[in-house]
Amino acid sequence: MGSHASLQRCTRRRCLQALATLCTTRFSSGQDEPPVFSTDVKVVNVLATVRSKTGSLVANLNRQDFSLFEDGRPQTIRYFARESNLPLTLGLMIDSSGSQRRVLDAERGATLRFLDQVVRENQDRVFIMQFDSVVRICQPLTTSVGKLEDVLAYVDTETERQLRMQHGGGTLLYDAVVRASDEVMRRESGRKALIVLTDGVDFGSEGDLQDAVEAAERADTLIYSILYADPAAYGPFGGPNGSHVLERLSNETGGSYFEVSKKQPIDRVFDVLQEELRSQYNLGYVSDKPVTSSGFRSIQLTAGQKGVVVQSRHRYWVQR
Repeated sequence: MGSHASLQRCTRRRCLQALATLCTTRFSSGQDEPPVFSTDVKVVNVLATVRSKTGSLVANLNRQDFSLFEDGRPQTIRYFARESNLPLTLGLMIDSSGSQRRVLDAERGATLRFLDQVVRENQDRVFIMQFDSVVRICQPLTTSVGKLEDVLAYVDTETERQLRMQHGGGTLLYDAVVRASDEVMRRESGRKALIVLTDGVDFGSEGDLQDAVEAAERADTLIYSILYADPAAYGPFGGPNGSHVLERLSNETGGSYFEVSKKQPIDRVFDVLQEELRSQYNLGYVSDKPVTSSGFRSIQLTAGQKGVVVQSRHRYWVQR
């Protein structure tokens, strides 16, 4: 009986040794595989896009090409993957205020084509949010492209539209970003992005631009903002310029800013955005600093290859 127990202990010890050797091999092999972390370890994910100085995407880098720092301290990149095929959670946010009335149809048409090309049935999930004087989720998260198309489609009359234009003043851009981040994106994991179609002008939000940025950062969500303005919407002298607002939303969260123009129409903007979403890198690390209090920590991600620019978020939120 004693020799049998001893044999069991020996066999168990060998199994554990073999398992430890296997784990060590996985971490040191340099293969682009997701390591397995215990549930009490916080893995910080950083999505990144890399471009050359001419603006073309660079999609052939490896883990060793990147350096990552948190609050100035070097971190070990323990997870690395190219994100072209991994599931994506998207929030499509449409400004339907009065200033967008004449560009809304063009936005819808381009958005429908974008969804047809990007969203993969039963893999990617998308929700649609409308904002003007109120904020409304028109379509909760779904994998059905058909449902998304039904919501985006409209009846060409002044009295009935699928995405109804709300009457009265107000463009609750900041509140919409906060709500999308807090109520939808914070509950999700993996790749997450908001696509915001607007002229960048906010009227009436309870929160401000900083609140919107921080909400997206806490939700680990990129913001791709598309400035689509109707020059005549505010009268002959024009209106406020929302470009600085949208640039900040995108730059601080790791997304991209686009501006629709004659040289870059809305369809072209979506083509570039589609290419970017399919050419991302996902890097993960476990911070060397224990969590003693809640707050933001800075992130600096660089690539060693000359002549490239890395686009990623600048900080992340830790919760004690």
